[in-house]
Amino acid sequence: MMTGPVVDTASAQEFQQEILGRISAGELTSIAADLDRKSQALRELLAPGAARLDRSALREALRWVFTARRHADQILDAVGPERLGAAVTGLLDPATDLAARFDRFDAVLAGLPVPGFDLPGELLHFSFPGEYWLWTRWLWDPRTETGALRLVTTEDIDLTEGGSRGGVYLTVGRASAFVTETGRAAGFTGAGPGLFGTDVFLAAVYAVYMYTVLKMRMTAEFNRLLPPLPELVRRLLGVYHLED
Repeated sequence: MMTGPVVDTASAQEFQQEILGRISAGELTSIAADLDRKSQALRELLAPGAARLDRSALREALRWVFTARRHADQILDAVGPERLGAAVTGLLDPATDLAARFDRFDAVLAGLPVPGFDLPGELLHFSFPGEYWLWTRWLWDPRTETGALRLVTTEDIDLTEGGSRGGVYLTVGRASAFVTETGRAAGFTGAGPGLFGTDVFLAAVYAVYMYTVLKMRMTAEFNRLLPPLPELVRRLLGVYHLED
């Protein structure tokens, strides 16, 4: 249960000033519009009554997720299209408990030698953007206790609360809701409608954080290889190269 202030509004506003010094408001709005396009594509692919989730459809869905994009075939080979399709269908079924279906999906991908951390949060959020929220490793990583949410929430908020991954997903959702509502009042989640504005803000927060940390720790030659900030934000959100 979250009590007391959840969002560190001062830090969030400082990040917003830094973001707007590096990315125009128009570019942020454009990224949010691409998130809507991503959502439309995944809703068409995964909606109930859509074409059967065969390997081709599942591969396309996986390639919309930044961390899974290059590993789509490995994931499909390891899990199998039929089993993965059933897992996706179960994940998106609102008739059962959300945390439980999140955990069941996780169990299907357990032990994979390729990234699967972001998949359930991405599939839920972009299939039903008005009902579910994003959870990626860059947004909150319980193992290292780092991520964009940690950077804009107060120190006494426990983002590991919930026990299982499904339980933590609910905690991430509560924190994201506070960021969204505070952002609407303070003006830092206005790049897009609903949670898409929050997605863009948090991805930009993490991109600014990455630039700051890497520029301090890495060589000048390495830093020159960093992509421009708008590109990095798009990559984190899986909309750098939109699918045709």
